[in-house]
Amino acid sequence: MSVQQETVHAGAGAGAAALRRQIVSTELGPVSVRIQPGTSGGDPSPGVPEVYLHGAAGSWTTFEPLLAGLPVHDKVLIDLPGWGESTAGAELEDFSIEATGRAVIEVLDALGYRQWKLVGHSMGGFLALHMAAVWPERAAGVAAISATTFGVSDAARKPLRRLSSFPAFVGMLLIMRTMAALGPAGSALIRAFGATPAMALLTSPFFAAPAAVSLQVIRGLSDDARPASFDAAARAAADYDFRQWLDIRCPVLAIRGDSDVFTPPSDLTRLAEVVPHARLVTIPRCGHFAAIEQPEHVQRLLDDLP
Repeated sequence: MSVQQETVHAGAGAGAAALRRQIVSTELGPVSVRIQPGTSGGDPSPGVPEVYLHGAAGSWTTFEPLLAGLPVHDKVLIDLPGWGESTAGAELEDFSIEATGRAVIEVLDALGYRQWKLVGHSMGGFLALHMAAVWPERAAGVAAISATTFGVSDAARKPLRRLSSFPAFVGMLLIMRTMAALGPAGSALIRAFGATPAMALLTSPFFAAPAAVSLQVIRGLSDDARPASFDAAARAAADYDFRQWLDIRCPVLAIRGDSDVFTPPSDLTRLAEVVPHARLVTIPRCGHFAAIEQPEHVQRLLDDLP
């Protein structure tokens, strides 16, 4: 396993300017990681970082609004294999929730972290819950933000049957599969479309107040789109066995926005049946990207995670 390191100055926040970037080799290819060092020199558990896992239409930049200031513990922001800066050499033919979890473990082991709190958005929330179930002795806590779990898994198995109940996800899945079939030209088309005003209309279902979302954020969503990776993630979710989550022992915080089109209330209800100790929170005036629309509210909830 090899680790390459460099210091980067990225993002708009004061915290984001202090990120350290590393590349770690994994079974799914090279993975790009950014670390915001913590200040917990004398803390009883200085080695427990917060590990941020983005969704299937994102990258580490999804969490930039949560990087202001200096954290007590390290914040580790991973571009998952197939997304962001972890696309070159990504082994998508081997993609699965299980393999992605192992790749994240490879990254955390290479960085010297033996225990962690996981903060996952969308597919990243799904992945965080999986990791907590498979490595219960290492998971100190999970915050699943708009985790795309039961409903999306069912829609990925039967997209046409679930078109009426999950139109946003099924529509996005069909678009991504069409773009994936075009190869690199598909990604280029999405990026080009992202530079037009029509992209704001297309992404409006993701937000409770789309008019308040900056064009920079909208453009970022198109830049982060990886059609083949999205399709691979959907197929992995369709085949997942949720009974594994019965083994989750750590504190779990499950968050959704009240206008979230990808994470319905029924997903949180079903999660509570599998993980009875989970704390369920619905954020008002919020869609699928809570860290973008309600970052202060999300940060308060993360601060209260044991």
